[in-house]
Amino acid sequence: MLGTQAFQLKRIAGANALRSGPVEHSQGMREEPLLLAELKPGRPHQFDWKSSCETWSVAFSPDGSWFAWSQGHCIVKLIPWPLEEQFIPKGFEAKSRSSKNDTKGRGSPKEKTLDCGQIVWGLAFSPWPSPPSRKLWVRHHPQVPDVSCLILATGLNDGQIKIWEVQTGLLLLNLSGHQDVVRDLSFTPSGSLILVSASRDKTLRIWDLNKHGKQIQVLSGHLQWVYCCSISPDCSMLCSAAGEKSVFLWSMRSYTLIRKLEGHQSSVVSCDFSPDSALLVTASYDTSVIMWDPYTGERLRSLHHTQLSPPMDDSDVHISSLRSVCFSPEGLYLATVADDRLLRIWALELKTPIAFAPMTNGLCCTFFPHGGVIATGTRDGHVQFWTAPRVLSSLKHLCRKALRSFLTTYQVLALPIPKKMKEFLTYRTF
Repeated sequence: MLGTQAFQLKRIAGANALRSGPVEHSQGMREEPLLLAELKPGRPHQFDWKSSCETWSVAFSPDGSWFAWSQGHCIVKLIPWPLEEQFIPKGFEAKSRSSKNDTKGRGSPKEKTLDCGQIVWGLAFSPWPSPPSRKLWVRHHPQVPDVSCLILATGLNDGQIKIWEVQTGLLLLNLSGHQDVVRDLSFTPSGSLILVSASRDKTLRIWDLNKHGKQIQVLSGHLQWVYCCSISPDCSMLCSAAGEKSVFLWSMRSYTLIRKLEGHQSSVVSCDFSPDSALLVTASYDTSVIMWDPYTGERLRSLHHTQLSPPMDDSDVHISSLRSVCFSPEGLYLATVADDRLLRIWALELKTPIAFAPMTNGLCCTFFPHGGVIATGTRDGHVQFWTAPRVLSSLKHLCRKALRSFLTTYQVLALPIPKKMKEFLTYRTF
């Protein structure tokens, strides 16, 4: 049961609707996502409530057993998932919690409160399980046994990055180097404990947590605040968005700039790679999402956030400015949050959204790693959980995903196969 002093859990949808689970999508259908639950922050009297209450970052652990929520101020909530059985669609309980999470002798995981001492902007879980070196544990917490652990990184207002062990809530490391807000964080999916941080000081920094948080590289070149960073699932590329009209693609092997992707008409604020690393999406204040081939730099498709009729309010300035974009775990859907107070869900092969959900002041979104749920954060400090499409991927898509996980676009184009097959494998059949 979630603690009631720090935040409230609000049940929204009826029990029958929740038991039915997310509606499967078929082309031409428009199903409105159901609001499953909403978390609201308590009022921390020790802080000035007016200073900040935004939820700039929410994250699920890669195994789906934990949810992290930055409530504004200095507090991060680590919440075991699922929240409560009656709030989760049927079929989620078996997949959502890993048996590794219930370590012998520790019992069921408990909710934790992390006091970071500064306003929290960025959150990132390490892959599960992470194999930290014995030195990392022994040096900082000799009383803690040397076990594989799940780690949460928090990016703070003063430029610090604090590293926490999720199961115990212990602070492991404090990383210093940035001169301004750490806006976003990303771990390499390989489990190597390489962490990338993006900051308002216009740099990205690379840290090796297996070497006690040693800073191994500083990436410079952006002229504006760096809002977002995303590492490709194959760990070959890093994308960074910095409030400029272009985004930077970096090599994760040499930490050098590969190329700039230019095509947006205003500041780019969010980016994400597809699960097979074959696609990159970027979201901008220009009200559009662009889908790129990161290997060639080719612009494959644009998704435009047009206003619904009638408009949601009387404002006509940046009403559809994008805040966040993310891929679904199977790679067939996108979710976007915009200033027009709508969460949109897009099917990969369509140019218009398949679903809308009304939300106020949305700032960020992320999919549950096993699919079927989207978490969104708001300026009011709230987190909302929505149903998302759940589909059985076609054999064609599964084959494409498997091949593109280790073949670049150039390698696919060099294969002795028919042209139409190459177009499908390189996502050029939209």
